[in-house]
Amino acid sequence: MAGSTLPLRALGRLLRAHRIRTGKSQLAAGLHIEISPQTLGRLEDGQKIKISTVQIASLLDYYGIVEPSAERTEALGLWEEVKQEIRATKLNQSSAGWWRAYSDQYANHFDHYLSLEATARRVTIFHLALIPGLLQHPDYRRAMIRIGFPDLSAVDVERRLELAARRQAMLVDRADSFSMKCLLSEAVLRHRPGGRKVMATQSRHLADLATRPNISLQIVPLDGDDHPGFVVQSFTLLEFPPLQSRNLTEPPVVYVEGYEGALYLEQSSVIDRHRQAIAGIERVALSESDTRQLFSRVAEECEA
Repeated sequence: MAGSTLPLRALGRLLRAHRIRTGKSQLAAGLHIEISPQTLGRLEDGQKIKISTVQIASLLDYYGIVEPSAERTEALGLWEEVKQEIRATKLNQSSAGWWRAYSDQYANHFDHYLSLEATARRVTIFHLALIPGLLQHPDYRRAMIRIGFPDLSAVDVERRLELAARRQAMLVDRADSFSMKCLLSEAVLRHRPGGRKVMATQSRHLADLATRPNISLQIVPLDGDDHPGFVVQSFTLLEFPPLQSRNLTEPPVVYVEGYEGALYLEQSSVIDRHRQAIAGIERVALSESDTRQLFSRVAEECEA
């Protein structure tokens, strides 16, 4: 899903809805505008493909979306936003998709996550065992890299640390437009990648991050009551801002990462269940103030 953006995802979802409504197959619709059904499928999934304005207009004609109609105006308006983003990307290659310069340092599936994270207005994270990447101190991150990739060269280790630092920069650079809520099992503080000294540094780092207005951190105590996190496992919920020129908001995405891959879940019923899980986990979590105090206590314990 490399290259996915908010307007592109919205356009793809709209085109799929029109195709399904008219009973057209991906094969038939693709043949009509001379692209493969697989390419059309990528467009409907919100992926970047080579396609022209003439082809988009012809596809709308094929679906019976003709002038004058609000549906055609909406679809072509989204297409104009997609083209504007493409032009902006060409003019500012240094900031658009910057993470792809590090593509040799992360799994293929993570490219799509980074593109979603870069456009999200809010992320809500629940983790059972480890500190999320956006909150990791460089020493903690280095320890995790060494555990997962013990034979990695020193150069590649440093590149992965650079990638993590550039991701984390948005916590400051986008403080007015991006917020983060983390619900973390107390186990993330009891596991000690790199040893006690590293965990002391990481805990003090968390205590500092918790003072920022766009970051909310809460610990779920190990001796607390039952909560949905036992069943739902670790996940990230990403939410997006409205598109700039129209009254459309991209649906949230739940990201679930595993050892060998990841899932991107968008079904409304799945999103609802994860929202309910968040509410249930919050009910047993410590307050933000008590969480900051716990971070300080853990740091002191590890330094003792």
